[in-house]
Amino acid sequence: MMKADVIVGIQWGDEGKGKIVDKLALEYDMVCRSQGGHNAGHTIWVDGVKYALHLIPSGVLNPKAINVVGNGVVLSPESIIKEMEQFENLEGRLFISDKAHLNLSYHALIDQAKERLKGDKAIGTTGKGIGPSYSDKINRIGHRVGELLDPEALCTKILDYFAQNKPIFDVMDIHAPAREELLAELNGFKANLAPYITDTTQMLWKALDEDNQKVLLEGAQGTMLDIDHGTYPYVTSSSTVSAGACTGLGINPKDIGKVTGIVKAYCTRVGNGPFPSEDLGEDGARLGKQGHEFGTTTGRARRCGWFDAVATRYASRLNGCDELALMKLDVLDGFDEVKVCVAYEYNGKEIDYVPVDLENVTPIYKTFKGWTNSVGVRKFEDLPASAQEYVKVIEEVAKTKVGIISTSPERDDTIIL
Repeated sequence: MMKADVIVGIQWGDEGKGKIVDKLALEYDMVCRSQGGHNAGHTIWVDGVKYALHLIPSGVLNPKAINVVGNGVVLSPESIIKEMEQFENLEGRLFISDKAHLNLSYHALIDQAKERLKGDKAIGTTGKGIGPSYSDKINRIGHRVGELLDPEALCTKILDYFAQNKPIFDVMDIHAPAREELLAELNGFKANLAPYITDTTQMLWKALDEDNQKVLLEGAQGTMLDIDHGTYPYVTSSSTVSAGACTGLGINPKDIGKVTGIVKAYCTRVGNGPFPSEDLGEDGARLGKQGHEFGTTTGRARRCGWFDAVATRYASRLNGCDELALMKLDVLDGFDEVKVCVAYEYNGKEIDYVPVDLENVTPIYKTFKGWTNSVGVRKFEDLPASAQEYVKVIEEVAKTKVGIISTSPERDDTIIL
């Protein structure tokens, strides 16, 4: 019986999971997505060609890999159909869980309306309908992907939902679609997606138990956005940690093998919420410019700051990380000095853990000599000495070894330790 390996984001998402999954996927038979929706985005560069993925697992760029969208995902049919157009002949290579929940156009309208009504207390969501879709799931009033196979019945259920919630929708200025238009849309979704809808849990069990296939699990966002363990309420609506991969795909903890945590060599965050090591000065602006820090999904500029080893240690322990993949080391090229947040000051005391009240901590930094010329380096010994030292410091403070280092967006500009 085989174990499934896990790739998990350790910061606030956008760590570069796409590149690592894409590179590692060449060694796996199956790549599975466990949670999130099309609010997530992976940008992958292969031979100078850019691919933007939001729902399809990153293993799609390996022609031999099977790609699974698990039950823990909230699926926008419109988004995944558009995404599928980047690739040819996905039948037999892409499978979507019949238990995944649908994220339909009205979910995005609800999302955007709620953010507007919150005013300056808005969370800063992508407005893609993720929260409302997960809310419907938890409220037991949602609709699952398998229901697309009977568009007539699904159409009736959705219109009943609008009728039952009319007073609320009126406040939000959201109106029920005409039956003919809705039915035509659902029929279109069925025509495009029916060949891909299946019981992916049974499929995954067979791959692990009988076929001895190598399976890689990937999530979306990052640990600090986890619904339970992140910077609540400025979080996403799903479990982004490695344990979420089990519930999001229907496997048990004993099925999990190696866990690789993905971190940037600095920190970024999109949207509102606490970010202790954020740099609001010239260094933060420079990190954003050199790192091309704009969201794959929204195009929003990311907030930038220095590496937070306290949050990384916390996230690594939560996920049971065997190793870290350190991304975008090359972005730090040219800084005279680089910083690592090694502790927080909280209520007048120095602490080495992540408190619930992360809004009111002050970062305590150690400063290190900068470097140049790390771009494209593929051997650790070829890195500048100060860059090597920086990696070792991160290992020590985060209490997790670094097993992979990325030195450019290209697939092969990667150091494997």
